[in-house]
This record gives sequence, C-alpha cells and structure tokens, in this order.
Amino acid sequence: MTHDSVDSASFDCQVSRFGLWCAALCIVTAIIAALLPLDVPEGFIAAHAERLQWLTENRDSFVAAWVNQIVAMLSLSGLFWALCWRGRLNGPLSALLAAGAVAMATMAFVIPKFIAIWTIPLLANAEVTGGAGADMAAVLLPLLNVSIPFSLYTSFDYLGFWLYALFAVLMMKPLYGSDWASKLIAILVGLFGIGFHAAFACLLLGVIQASEIETSFGVSFIPLLLLILILAVTFWRELKHAPNNLRSDA
Repeated sequence: MTHDSVDSASFDCQVSRFGLWCAALCIVTAIIAALLPLDVPEGFIAAHAERLQWLTENRDSFVAAWVNQIVAMLSLSGLFWALCWRGRLNGPLSALLAAGAVAMATMAFVIPKFIAIWTIPLLANAEVTGGAGADMAAVLLPLLNVSIPFSLYTSFDYLGFWLYALFAVLMMKPLYGSDWASKLIAILVGLFGIGFHAAFACLLLGVIQASEIETSFGVSFIPLLLLILILAVTFWRELKHAPNNLRSDA
C-alpha cells in the first residue's frame, strides 16, 4: 500500500468520524428544537402586538432556540459535506458543485438566524420601550417575521433549503453504489432534492397557496429525517470496520 493510499484511507476515516458527529448533533438539536419555542404560538396568524409581547416575555428562550437552530444547520451542512466527499469518486465535478451549494446554503441559513439572535430581540425592546430606533423597529419587525413563509426572514431560510435541494440533485447519482447503504442514501437524497423542486414548481405555478407553503414543503423534508438516522448508522459501521491504525489516526 502506497503512502498516498494510506493518507486517503485515513482521511476517509476522519470524514466518517466527522459525519458521525454531525449526525449525532443533528439528532440532539432536533430533540432540543422540540422543547424550545421559535416564535409566538400560532405565529402565522398572530397579531404584531401579540408577537411583540411574547418576544419581550420569552426573550431568553427565543434566543436559545435560534442558537440551537444555528448548531443544527451547521451540523446538517457538515453532514452534506461528508456526503460530497463520499461521492467524489463517482462524480468529482458534481461533488465540487454540490459542496459549493452547501457552503452558500450555510451562509443563507446563518444570516437570518443571527438576525433572530441579535436584531429581533433588540428591535422588540426598542419598540416596547419607545427608545432609540423605535420607529425603525416598528417597520422592521413585521419584515422579520419568522413564521410567515414569505417574509424577508423566511425567504433566506427557503433559499438555504433550495440550495440544499440543489446539492441533493447533484449528488443523488454519485452517491448511488453497489451496497444497500449507498443505494438507500442516494434514494433518500434524491427524494429530498426532487420533492423540494417539485413543491417549488407548484408554488411558482400557483398550485400551492401561501398558507400551504410550510406543509407542502415540509413533506419533502421527511427523507432528510430518515437520511440522518441512516447516515449515523452508516458512518458508525464504517468506523467500526476500519483498521485500528486508521481509527487511531482519525
């Protein structure tokens, strides 16, 4: 075995360990997300005054929920980068383009979530207290509504998910391999990518109404939930069967 092949195998093992940690973080943050509120109850139809009062009373839990979302998105992006490495031999150009799409998606996700942590609580406080920037806060807060799917805020989120779906379309073929795990991973990735783009097309054609966006697009995310679990098991098995010297290097 050449030195280059040893280095490649060692890096494969490191990527598997990285992917396993990312999958574990995705699962943990998903559990935490179920316990923390991202917005006022019935946020889609909540009045501005109601949301303002809720933000004032639940500032700490609101910030904690969106910090958790940043960790979740970074972990999911890391998982997708591991998949790009996994499929690089079958489609090097696709893997390169997909990795770029994931990088842009990560930025698209981080921007609004940082706004939720930094800007929204300060805007809410300014409007409630009538302090400096109160007039600006009254204008910006409705634009940064985190529940309405066509607000300026959520537009960044859906941009990020579209870039994730672009990654999925680019990688579904390179990820398809001879073993059952590779086949299942490729199928789940493809279902997400194709499902999201199908929902996007329906939205552009007027088939999906504004009140149906969250539910319609949410269906396309179901394969992602299964994918995270499958990848956790797959990466764990790869590390388990790796040579001892490579595991220690990783």
